[in-house]
Amino acid sequence: MESGLVVIEQSGVATWIRESGVLYGYPLVLFLHTLGLSTLAGLSSAIDFRLLGFAPRIPLASLERVFPLMWAGLALTATTGVLLFISDATKHASNPAFWVKLVFVLLAVTTLAVMRTRVFRGQQRGRILAAVSLACWFGALSAGRLMAYIAEFVS
Repeated sequence: MESGLVVIEQSGVATWIRESGVLYGYPLVLFLHTLGLSTLAGLSSAIDFRLLGFAPRIPLASLERVFPLMWAGLALTATTGVLLFISDATKHASNPAFWVKLVFVLLAVTTLAVMRTRVFRGQQRGRILAAVSLACWFGALSAGRLMAYIAEFVS
């Protein structure tokens, strides 16, 4: 598998992102990744806190309008995440924090999808889903931030 990762990270796009030295290379991709993830996790957290009893005067139904924006944030995060991964594939693939981050993001997005189908359709109250969602976003963001530090121990 590692030889495949080396081929990916030696591709023209990966090399350009990693080594171009221009603001619209790695810094822009990283900024867009942060923007997408903060949009997704931030809006999701707002819904979570509403379900947990904060801001009870805000109608829950009105928050359903942010789902398209969250899905756009997910698309931006996934696209830029792939670009960041290929720019240093062998390092990221060997970093346990990277895999922990991916698992937490997958769980958080799955929880969000379940929340939309069950809570926003009136089938479930959603307090447990909201707490799980917040925990998953906390785990994803923490693992993502730790990636740079854990990489030093792994290499």
